[in-house]
Amino acid sequence: MTTVLVIGGGVIGTMHAREALKMGYRVIHVERDGRPRSASVRNFGLVWIGGRASGDELHLSLRTRELWQELHEEFGNLEFRSNGSMTIARNSAEMLVLEQSLAKPDAGSRKWQLLNPAEVRAINPALKGKFLGGLYCPLDAAVEPGFVLTQLREALLANDKYKWHSNVDIVSVVDIGGTTRAVAKDGRKFDADITIVCPGADHTSLFEEELREAPLRRVRLQMMSTEPFREKLTTSVADGDSLRYYPAYDVPALQDLPAQAPIASEHKMQLLLVQRTDGTLTIGDTHEYDEPFEFSLREDVYEYLREVASEILGQKIPPITRRWDGVYSQRTDGAICERRFITNKIVIVTGPGGRGNTLAPAIAEATFKEIK
Repeated sequence: MTTVLVIGGGVIGTMHAREALKMGYRVIHVERDGRPRSASVRNFGLVWIGGRASGDELHLSLRTRELWQELHEEFGNLEFRSNGSMTIARNSAEMLVLEQSLAKPDAGSRKWQLLNPAEVRAINPALKGKFLGGLYCPLDAAVEPGFVLTQLREALLANDKYKWHSNVDIVSVVDIGGTTRAVAKDGRKFDADITIVCPGADHTSLFEEELREAPLRRVRLQMMSTEPFREKLTTSVADGDSLRYYPAYDVPALQDLPAQAPIASEHKMQLLLVQRTDGTLTIGDTHEYDEPFEFSLREDVYEYLREVASEILGQKIPPITRRWDGVYSQRTDGAICERRFITNKIVIVTGPGGRGNTLAPAIAEATFKEIK
C-alpha cells in the first residue's frame, strides 16, 4: 500500500492528508508544533467565492465549496456555515464597481445579487448603518479557524490508515531511490512512497534554495476579536475597500474609486467582519509586504477598523478582547499556489496567499492529479 507523508498540520497539509486517505493511501502526518499556530488559525475562516479571480481561481474555489460541504456532511461535528457574504458600498463610485461586476460573464456562477439598503437588511438585519447597497454572494461560507483543524484531525484519526505526530520538527527530506525519507530534529525517521511538504510561510527550514527561486513573498496582517455582539450577523461583511484587493472586481470603474483614508492606504487595509459561533466578531485586516516586518501591533489600525465596522453596523462594536498578527505565503504573480516537485516523489505546496480555506481542498485534489 502506498504511504504518503505530509509535513505540516495547517489547512493545506491537512487537506492533502485528507485527499490521500480518500485515495486509499496510508498517511503519516507530522506537525512541528503541538498544534497548528500559524496562518491557518490566524485568519477569518472564510471560504470566499465571490471575490475570486475569473478563470481557474474561481473554478477551484467553487470546487472547494463542494468539498467543504462534503466534509461537513461526512463529519457531522465539523462546523461549516453557508452564511454568504455582503460587500457594502457606501458611495456611488463603489456602487458602480458593484454594478459593473454584476455584468461580468461569470457573475451567475458566483450567484451575485446587487441589493438596495432595504434588501440588504432583509438578509442581514444587523447592518443598520448608512450605505447605498450591497453585493450579496450566497455561496460564501465560513469555518471556525480556532478549532476546524482540530475537528478535522479527530475525524481523520478514526481512520486506521492515518497516523498523526505533533511536535515533530523535520530537518531534511531526501529521495532514497523510489521512496523518501524525512528526518526529524530528534533523530526520528519517517519513510514514505511520497512526501508532500506544506511549510506555510516558513520558506527557510526545508528546501530553502528552491523556495528562494520561487515567485513567493510573505505577507503580514493584523486582526482582532471582540466580546460577543448582541445581535446575529447572518452574513460575513466586507466594505468597499475590499474591492481594491479582490480580483473579481477588476472592472473599469475600479480606477475611479476615491482615495482611501490615509491610514487605510498606508496599511493596505480592507474591512472584513465575521461573527464566530460564540457571538464574538473577528475583524481585520491589514497587509504588510516588506520584510523585516514590524514586531509590534499598531493601535491606530485597530481604531480605524473599529470605526468603519461601527459605521456599517450603525452602532459601536463590542470591546476588543484579543489582537494578533499573522504571516502567510503568497505567490507574487497571482497564481493559485506554489507546487514544486523536488523529485517525482517529493513535492512542496505553499503560497496560496490569504486563500487557504477558500482553495486548500481543491489544491490538494490537484496535487494528487499531478503526482505520477
